[in-house]
Amino acid sequence: MNLSVLPDDAYEAKRDTIYMQQALEQAENAWTLGEVPVGAVIVKDGVVIATGFNQPIGNHDPTAHAEIMALRAAASLLGNYRLPGCEMYVTLEPCVMCAGAMMHARLARVVYGASDPKTGACGSVVNLFEQEKLNHHTRLTGGVMSEECVTLLKQFFAERRQAQQHYRDQNSSKNSA
Repeated sequence: MNLSVLPDDAYEAKRDTIYMQQALEQAENAWTLGEVPVGAVIVKDGVVIATGFNQPIGNHDPTAHAEIMALRAAASLLGNYRLPGCEMYVTLEPCVMCAGAMMHARLARVVYGASDPKTGACGSVVNLFEQEKLNHHTRLTGGVMSEECVTLLKQFFAERRQAQQHYRDQNSSKNSA
């Protein structure tokens, strides 16, 4: 499909879908490692320059969220902690920590898939991006491929609950024997 002939809104929506699909692939990498499946990609001038997926369990690092991993990779690649002109696509609404890091990085735009009613900092719980006192303002778009992002998370947690129940059942049968 030739994206250049689409109207601006349609072009942006198509781009958002393409990059969110890549973020979903990163989320699947997290799942493979037993991490909560959240993935992120950073795009500059139409090119993916960095990717990341959740790794706090494996890295023993509470800051190793997908967004932070992608920000670190992009900053390293560009040789600057500021990432003007860059856009981040992430499968789950960023938390306060990640939203703060995005603002410090001076991202031009953040696009997320699923809302996070427990820790979302883009409007679900708080909206850091609406704070007028901040010196940098990032454009925010939510709900891109939300159904696919939510489905991935639901499947992961259903599988995890099932494994925990199986473990409890095995232990209770050992204890009663």
